[in-house]
Amino acid sequence: MNPKPFSWPLFKQAPIVGICRGISFEEVDELLPVYKDAGLTTIEITMNTPDATRIIQHSLAAHGNGLNIGAGTVCTLADLDNALAAGAQFIVTPIISKKVIKACVARNVPIFPGAFTPTEIYKAWQLGASMVKIYPATSLGSSYIKDLKAPLNHLKVLPTGGISQDNIASFFKAGADGVGIGSHLLDTTLIRQKNWAQLKAHFQHFGQKSRPPFA
Repeated sequence: MNPKPFSWPLFKQAPIVGICRGISFEEVDELLPVYKDAGLTTIEITMNTPDATRIIQHSLAAHGNGLNIGAGTVCTLADLDNALAAGAQFIVTPIISKKVIKACVARNVPIFPGAFTPTEIYKAWQLGASMVKIYPATSLGSSYIKDLKAPLNHLKVLPTGGISQDNIASFFKAGADGVGIGSHLLDTTLIRQKNWAQLKAHFQHFGQKSRPPFA
């Protein structure tokens, strides 16, 4: 499958990567139009989700217009090959895999590898990361982003883990170029209840807090 390329302008409209983990094929199919209608633009399906490649392929075909749809939890070249075969437009990893990063760079696929320390973050950037996923951000807080960006302001970073409505604005104020959000964004209770109206409002609150002036 030859996917349409990742759209950076689309991402910048709402610089949030929704992390879809363990959500069923049918639920993803129903929630993606709500996600898009709420103004969010970028979502990853983790490769450890059952039917991940089928979800990615179907989501691109049915809902891909106006969305960036990628694959997360990509740890090996086999994972990468499966994700790209399904049409993933971008790749997210929880760790630094030089082979995965280099393969993405060679194929001109945006790659957001996970790193923690300044040395790891800079290494990922040097290898060709499009943005570096700073993970887990929960234990670091937004002040870590501000401190990191002081000497390394040219790096693009995507704090992930523990981002919520209460702290998302602080991460953007600190210099984050985007954030990755899982369960705080993709509220499984609302999804299982099929409470799409409340879920849309929930998504919109996050989107509003990702745009300056940050609430």
